[in-house]
Amino acid sequence: MAEVLVLIDHNAGLVSRAAGELLTAARALGAVHAVAVVRAGEADASRAVAAQFGAAKLSIIEAVDGHPITPSVDALASIAQASSPAAILLTSGAKGKEIAGRLAVRLGSGIITDAIELASDFSATQSIFGGSTVVHSKVTHGAPVITVRPNACEPVAAESSPEIIDIPINHTSSGVKVTSRQAPVKGGRPELTEASIIVSGGRGTNGDFGPVESLADALGAAVGASRAATDAGWYPHSNQVGQTGKTVSPQLYVACGISGAIQHRAGMQTSKTIVAINKDADAPIFELADFGVVGDLFNVVPQAAAGVQARKS
Repeated sequence: MAEVLVLIDHNAGLVSRAAGELLTAARALGAVHAVAVVRAGEADASRAVAAQFGAAKLSIIEAVDGHPITPSVDALASIAQASSPAAILLTSGAKGKEIAGRLAVRLGSGIITDAIELASDFSATQSIFGGSTVVHSKVTHGAPVITVRPNACEPVAAESSPEIIDIPINHTSSGVKVTSRQAPVKGGRPELTEASIIVSGGRGTNGDFGPVESLADALGAAVGASRAATDAGWYPHSNQVGQTGKTVSPQLYVACGISGAIQHRAGMQTSKTIVAINKDADAPIFELADFGVVGDLFNVVPQAAAGVQARKS
């Protein structure tokens, strides 16, 4: 059976949901060899997620302090050269794409980024040009290095007892060194790119995101915003969804007061279910929505939040 390498990503010491998604996707392609590049205290989390999602093998590599990217490249390159995997999967994102690019050069392999689906022949489906075009791509040289968009598949547990593989790593890369770190300030809501539910607000909020946040909290969702809202200073740019913001693919996306300009649609139209709330019945967002409500968000959204809370209680 073909072996598939999967990099288990850590964020602030925690294994991301995307790791479970990657391991689930990889199981359908072959025997999973999970690779975790860890700092002190992170190994147990890697072992747990590898066992939970059906990894056949697990290699835990100690990170080199001060080098955020190159230890992962070194580890994956060493393991790939020793085991000749059929493919190498990483999570799409700034970190994952940098590791993938460096790794592809190191191995002389082709690379595919932002895959939303993988086939048994290791071809990948991508949504490009603002979601207007679907592309099916396949690497023709070397082991394909593929980054998979978060929320592209649902993580499905499959208990296993992975064999621990100890492979010596030659850490030779030292082009970049971290001189200081500052942990990001996080609230109680999920990370936008990994959230399974997102509630976003746009120009129709007139700067009042209170109803949007209330519905998000009722649903346990992340909060997003359109470019119009972030450019107006109503919400942080880090929450922007769109072509120049973050690309998301949640199970449920609720657009509140968002017209549906192509810039915004490019960042969210691969969502599994889309609900639009807008008082303009001709808003383009309704062309994309699975469910639509024509009405003032300040009337509709609080009722939705109250209904969710009532069902929960």
